[in-house]
Amino acid sequence: MIKEIRYSGRLYAVIIYHNHHEDGIAFFTPNDFSQQLAYMHHKKGHVIQPHIHNAVKREVSLTQEVLFIRKGKLRVDFYDDKQNYLESFVLEGGDVILLAKGGHGFKILEETEMIEVKQGPYMGEMDKTRFSEKFVEE
Repeated sequence: MIKEIRYSGRLYAVIIYHNHHEDGIAFFTPNDFSQQLAYMHHKKGHVIQPHIHNAVKREVSLTQEVLFIRKGKLRVDFYDDKQNYLESFVLEGGDVILLAKGGHGFKILEETEMIEVKQGPYMGEMDKTRFSEKFVEE
C-alpha cells in the first residue's frame, strides 16, 4: 500500500507501507525531485545490467530525506511551511517514508530503529529550523 500526503496540491511525503507489493519497478516521485524513490520487485534470475552513474551536476535547494523503519513504531507529524500542524501517521517496522516538503516531527511509540538517507553535505544547524511541537495528544 502506498500513501501520498498532499496539501494544497503539493506532495509533502510518500509512505510505502511494509505490506506493499507489485511486480517490476514503480517510481513514486516526480522526475524533478532531488531525492528519487522507487519500489522494485523482480523474479529469481532477473538481471539488472551493470552500470555506472555519470557525473552530472545537480543543484539541490531543499533537503528531502528517506527513512527506512527497521523495527518499532513511531508517529510522524506533518506541518506546513508556516509550522501549522496538518496531520499524523503511524509507521512501523518495514515501512519507508520520503519526506519531501513542509515540516515534520516524530514521536517514538515503541523502541525504534531506522535508517535515514538524505542529500549531503550536512550543514549542521544551518540545515534546519527547529520549532515547538504543535500536535495535541488525544
